Amino acid sequence: MVTAHPLPEGFTEIEVFAIGTALLVEALLGFCLNGLTIISFRKIKELRTPSNLLVLSIALADCGICINAFVAAFSSFLRYWPYGSDGCQIHGFHGFLTALASISSSAAVAWDRYHHYCTRSRLQWSTAASMMVFAWLFAAFWAVMPLLGWGEYDYEPLRTCCTLDYSKGDRNYVTFLFALSTFNFMIPGFIMLTAYQSIHQKFRKTGHFKFNTGLPLKILVICWGPYCLLCSYAAVENVMFIPPKYRMIPALIAKTAPTVDAFVYALGNENYRGGIWQFLTGQKIEKAEVDNKTK
Repeated sequence: MVTAHPLPEGFTEIEVFAIGTALLVEALLGFCLNGLTIISFRKIKELRTPSNLLVLSIALADCGICINAFVAAFSSFLRYWPYGSDGCQIHGFHGFLTALASISSSAAVAWDRYHHYCTRSRLQWSTAASMMVFAWLFAAFWAVMPLLGWGEYDYEPLRTCCTLDYSKGDRNYVTFLFALSTFNFMIPGFIMLTAYQSIHQKFRKTGHFKFNTGLPLKILVICWGPYCLLCSYAAVENVMFIPPKYRMIPALIAKTAPTVDAFVYALGNENYRGGIWQFLTGQKIEKAEVDNKTK
């Protein structure tokens, strides 16, 4: 006879089920869309360009976020974390690695777009590969720090998934958070802001707007901003007075990033979309050459 595990403290049956369902839907949708982006890159020769390698990097990172969400969804339906303390540390590391790699890769795409539209310089394979490797190694550096004692991974309020522990708010947490947010949110955000502002000015001069220059940065702020705000507030005040179910909301919002990124960087790119269509139907869209230069 199977005995149901007790509900996490501060949550009702329907709230636990709703969170698990939301995580599952986010994981499924994001994984399918980004998986399609990855497979299309591999199968359609015209999509294999240096610029699209950076889009591939975002898709790979976002697939990782979705896998992380799958695990969290499964645990939520169980009502408890079944993988022990070591599993919690791995889950927290994996979540931070993929999230930070996604943000860094988004900044790399902004840098590439700026040079394409404003300086008319073409991205080389060696440069694109170096940027992709740097984004992942940089993310790995910051994600491994809590495993080494600077910062700490622990259970989220629902206690069915793991992330950076913001409950203590001690000096160790504050110093790590300040460095983490500076190098992995503020600097990438600044790169995206300046790059897309320059591109917007260029588009205004020509009268031809190739894409929505304000959308990528807005997506970054909307998806990751609430989580960063919660962690930042925890550095100055004790956030434990906030009910656990409300502290779960920023994490749920952040996990929408993979789905939104797929629409912005792959499906929102006319040429990449043409490559995906060719992969799905076998029909090649007779237009300009399918590369990622018209983003």
